[in-house]
Amino acid sequence: MKILVTGALGHIGSSLIRKLPEKIENLKEIIMIDNLSSQRFPSLFNLPRGVKYTFIEGDIRTLDLDSIVDSVKYVIHLAAITDAAGSFGNSEEVEFNNYDCTESIANTCLKNNIKLITLSSTSVYGTQAEVVTEDCSLDELNPQSPYATTKLREENLIQDLYKDGLQAVCFRFGTIYGHSIGMRFHTAVNKFCWQAAFGKPVTVWSSAYDQKRPYLDLNDAIESFVHVIEKNLFNGEVYNVLTENLTVRNVTDAITKFIPELEIEFVDSEIMNQLSYDVSNEKFKNTGFRFKGNVEQGIKNTINLFSHK
Repeated sequence: MKILVTGALGHIGSSLIRKLPEKIENLKEIIMIDNLSSQRFPSLFNLPRGVKYTFIEGDIRTLDLDSIVDSVKYVIHLAAITDAAGSFGNSEEVEFNNYDCTESIANTCLKNNIKLITLSSTSVYGTQAEVVTEDCSLDELNPQSPYATTKLREENLIQDLYKDGLQAVCFRFGTIYGHSIGMRFHTAVNKFCWQAAFGKPVTVWSSAYDQKRPYLDLNDAIESFVHVIEKNLFNGEVYNVLTENLTVRNVTDAITKFIPELEIEFVDSEIMNQLSYDVSNEKFKNTGFRFKGNVEQGIKNTINLFSHK
């Protein structure tokens, strides 16, 4: 069996390509596509033995995907520009890259009868509701960034193609935390761990300190892909996938357990919305999935990567 992973060298992908062989039976080959825009070459170091790895450097929008996906059974589509805050300054590039890549992958899967797992984001929610679910109203689907707006468009594309026969599922991921060889440090938990480990002040948006946001442990993310494959859950549905809802205060309190001298520096941000909400993961749990991650453990493991002791 072959599995294709796009964005394979990123934070999620670099861990996924290492863990798939031990979790998926009869996996013979993993095809990895990445455009190397972030130059995460180390993600290709020391890949596990016992399965064939094929790396393709290129842009999904210009590659001959039909020839690449020969005999591929599943595609896990991770490739995207993922910096929601940064998307305000490059909205056209985010739209062009993310939507067009998803459209190319989805149409290729439909044409070649391949099952697709693709990612959206819990940032598509822009609501004052206390708890939001996948079945929320259109008013609650009020994306707060160009990145999130594009993700919502991608969801609609996948659901339209499902009606045409595409076997697919779409995950609204919470913000990833947890270490991998290709990890980035532009999102809250990882950024704070980086700053704290080197004695720098943790910079927090003053408007966000007590706002709740959904977070996803990296291991839970990996297991969610495996769960869909094992359960054959390619039903065209959208699922919220998150380990827990946390405030920034929760995160910084967890860091102080390992770095008691943590300093917090509050900064203003014009683009940060004032919304706070819980995102429900009950729909995905009802498929039999169990979330096992813990932000305190994830923080400990990440900080330990920087330990000089």
